[in-house]
Amino acid sequence: MEDIRLDKYLWAVRIFKTRSDAADAIRNNKVTVNDAYAKPSREVKIGDRIAVRKMQVTYSYKVVDLVSSRQPAKNVPQFCLNITPQEELDKLNVPRETIFVMRDRGTGRPTKKERRELDSLMDNICYEEEDF
Repeated sequence: MEDIRLDKYLWAVRIFKTRSDAADAIRNNKVTVNDAYAKPSREVKIGDRIAVRKMQVTYSYKVVDLVSSRQPAKNVPQFCLNITPQEELDKLNVPRETIFVMRDRGTGRPTKKERRELDSLMDNICYEEEDF
């Protein structure tokens, strides 16, 4: 099979929902191929390492085989291997573990005053984490 465009490959292996989303992420330097920024038209080769930054996590993938059409989720491992380190995946759980506000069952939604207090508490927690 001939080489395939990076944006089309990322869409075909379901890393992005649409090809235009993939192209936008590549243009905004959220995707690297072999530790170098690329253009959406860059051709992907077998063995390339692709890093995709989504929110605070950088997912890493290795190209196993080339594919041009969108694949069902069960077939994706045949074409793309997820090699994301566990430390990166742990970043997804950090907000749930550190920020939790307990409300009694049946108290309903917070009032405006309670909402302001919650927001100021959250701001303080976020600023303290950035100081480290």
